[in-house]
Amino acid sequence: MNKLVLAHSETMRVLVLTLTASLLLPQATRSFTPSLAPLTTNSFHKSIKPHRLSAMVNDEHQPYPSLLVYDMDACLWDKEMFEMPAIPTSANVVLGDLNGRGTGVTGVMSGRNKISLHAGSLLSLQEYADGLYPKMKLAFASSADTPFAEKVGRASLALLEVLPGLTVWDLVVEQCWDGVDVNQIGRQPPLSSNKARSHFPRLKEATAIRYDEMLFFDDCLWGDHCGIVSRECREEDTDLGPAVLRTPNGLGVKEWKKGLEEYEKQAKKLQSKVN
Repeated sequence: MNKLVLAHSETMRVLVLTLTASLLLPQATRSFTPSLAPLTTNSFHKSIKPHRLSAMVNDEHQPYPSLLVYDMDACLWDKEMFEMPAIPTSANVVLGDLNGRGTGVTGVMSGRNKISLHAGSLLSLQEYADGLYPKMKLAFASSADTPFAEKVGRASLALLEVLPGLTVWDLVVEQCWDGVDVNQIGRQPPLSSNKARSHFPRLKEATAIRYDEMLFFDDCLWGDHCGIVSRECREEDTDLGPAVLRTPNGLGVKEWKKGLEEYEKQAKKLQSKVN
């Protein structure tokens, strides 16, 4: 009898996932071609006000960034979207354990390829969902090769779950930015393959968050995005760019903790400049 109840419960969960994903997928994928119009902060979020340096570094309770930025392919998750043959749908979800927090979507299939979040990515998103970083925001900076690769990525964001019933898209876009998509995904104009010249300037304008208050994770397997962003995206008054961490093996738990340590060092540098 218990097996029948469990089987029925799992069937109902899949049906709910299918309905939820069918509603979210169009929203996640419809804007894969960036607008050619000039980017303005108000076009993203009218209530966002630019951070002043002293407002952040004087807060002794925030040794973490104001904006956490993830590269996606081979960093946030374990696959390269340009290698995927199909856009995942709600029929392609794989259920599993979400770090002991319940059963949820731990993978999505693109053909024979399963796309899954790296362990550190999942942990960081869960900690954010738990409210451990109340003044931090989240965003993606991905130079997905083609419009199709971008669609695969956005579809995956709308299906993979952080907690049961809470997708990555729900958390990063709906909750974090009140439904406004500030993410910079792709390399179609006005984006490019150079994140320092396109993705990060647009993120700064969209979020009104300073470069030196950001933490950026990138696998850097196709170029030193971390180094380039750190060198080229600097604030004039501090001469500091985002704190960065290379994740050639993906964003694991160790890398997530190391990234927080790197930003804590940066916060101390910022504090010394204010003092």
